[in-house]
Amino acid sequence: MDDNRTWQRLTAEFLGTAFLVFIGVGSVPAALIVNGDAPFTMASLGFISLAFATVVIATVYVFGYISGNHINPAVTLALAVSGKFAWKDVPGYLLAQVLGATAGAFAIVGALGQQASDLGLGVAAYGDIPVWQAFTAEFLGTFILVFTVFGVIHRKAAPGFAGIVIGLVVFAAIIPVAPATGASINPARTTGPMLVQQLLGGTVQWEQWPVYVIAEITAGIAAGLLFGLVSRTRADRTTLTEALEEEDARAR
Repeated sequence: MDDNRTWQRLTAEFLGTAFLVFIGVGSVPAALIVNGDAPFTMASLGFISLAFATVVIATVYVFGYISGNHINPAVTLALAVSGKFAWKDVPGYLLAQVLGATAGAFAIVGALGQQASDLGLGVAAYGDIPVWQAFTAEFLGTFILVFTVFGVIHRKAAPGFAGIVIGLVVFAAIIPVAPATGASINPARTTGPMLVQQLLGGTVQWEQWPVYVIAEITAGIAAGLLFGLVSRTRADRTTLTEALEEEDARAR
């Protein structure tokens, strides 16, 4: 009776991902505009990381009780593979997240103008480094993020701190990963800005897209499965067995 309807949950995923891209990804061209000809420094990277962390914290507390605030296909798929999210809801969530990321990227241009696109629109790219290095960087960043998500939503986790912890781990993960790949760690965040940049006539290295998406999705699933292996107790196994028996009884 108190559950949100499907359209409400999908709208929350759309808005949450749009907020993430507008504020987080938008901080990249914003920093470049403000810096002008000045070199990109650790301070700039720190403020970009803080922008991502802040919007993640906000969306967790605003949308978490509506949709779970996945705002990341790697999280959605990891939860589904781990049996914590219904597979029938996965396509809608993924579509809402990609559309939200696209809308967020358009919003960046709406706020900062064509200059944002001219400066790359915050599109994730890994330049001239080897593919294996880019894959490893995105895999590690996404793995740490999703593993942390599973930890803070666990039934034994301290209540009320999920948003802060997830935001902080996003901040932390971006620092070592961004110099290599831009630290996308989110297939929707990877895809939306690339689509918009392409539509606006910018240069997009689509050949890099599979490296990002495959690394992020496999990392998310691996993190979810490993966390389950590490954290599962006899009580969890009993609860799962009871749930399966109840589902089987309802099916009959």
